[in-house]
Amino acid sequence: MKRILIIGSMNMDFVFQVHHMPAVGETVLTGDLTFIPGGKGANQAYAAGKLGGNVAMLGAVGDDEHGRSLCDNLASVGVDVSQIRRVQGVSTGVAFIGVNAEGNNSIIVVQGANRCVDQAYLEENHSLLEACDIVVMQLEIPLDSVMYAAKEAKRLRKTVILDPAPAVRLPEELYQNVDIVKPNEVELGELLGDPEAHRHLEESCKRLLDLGAKNVIVTLGGEGCCLCREDGQCKRFYADKTVKVVDTTAAGDSFTAAIALALAEDRSLEEAVEFATKVSNIVVTRKGAQTSIPSRDEVK
Repeated sequence: MKRILIIGSMNMDFVFQVHHMPAVGETVLTGDLTFIPGGKGANQAYAAGKLGGNVAMLGAVGDDEHGRSLCDNLASVGVDVSQIRRVQGVSTGVAFIGVNAEGNNSIIVVQGANRCVDQAYLEENHSLLEACDIVVMQLEIPLDSVMYAAKEAKRLRKTVILDPAPAVRLPEELYQNVDIVKPNEVELGELLGDPEAHRHLEESCKRLLDLGAKNVIVTLGGEGCCLCREDGQCKRFYADKTVKVVDTTAAGDSFTAAIALALAEDRSLEEAVEFATKVSNIVVTRKGAQTSIPSRDEVK
């Protein structure tokens, strides 16, 4: 089993159920609030650990109860949390997640300690970068840190996976140090500055390839995903239409983690996508972020 290093965000999620998402100026009542460990980086580390991976996490939390809970939860599935940064005087990141009746979500993130995942911290933990085989990152930590880690990982000949969320226009240099970039259909539009990018999917994927990414995987919710490889070949993978969607939170994070895990087991990229699709098919049938992630036996 190759070693996976997740570099990213750690949040405590405040999850509430609503009949519909509020419009501007509208107040919506709910009586249901749940605290669930989350953050895109922590979700991916937890998923990879629970699925049986050899996983370490680099991230930052505040010196508070939320931070301790997040670290304990990751450790419970075997993730190495020994080098997670505990920051004095800064709160752990939190996310406010509204889930509507169809299971779709809207999220507001307060970054908190996630802003402290800086280059100096990554340099202090360079040994973890050297020891891993696969590096997975997102964009809920400073972009400069993501740029540094991607460039350094490629110098060390690691496989780099980028989940570009929340999506922004990214410098070409970052794409050139990424082996797999995995946006969803909305993020694809943000990356390319084209809200209609998902309507001409293969062409949009090839634009990211032209920017330097080696492979592009666009997740399409209930429609599955599309893989475009560096040779220009594209393939569609379809989700299970029979599953009952309860909550889509962490479906994308679990998909990314499952890709990393399958590659750590020396599976092909196509096999990795098929495995990841099965994992996310389970995740959407359950509430919450890390609480929705299945074990390896459940996926089997």
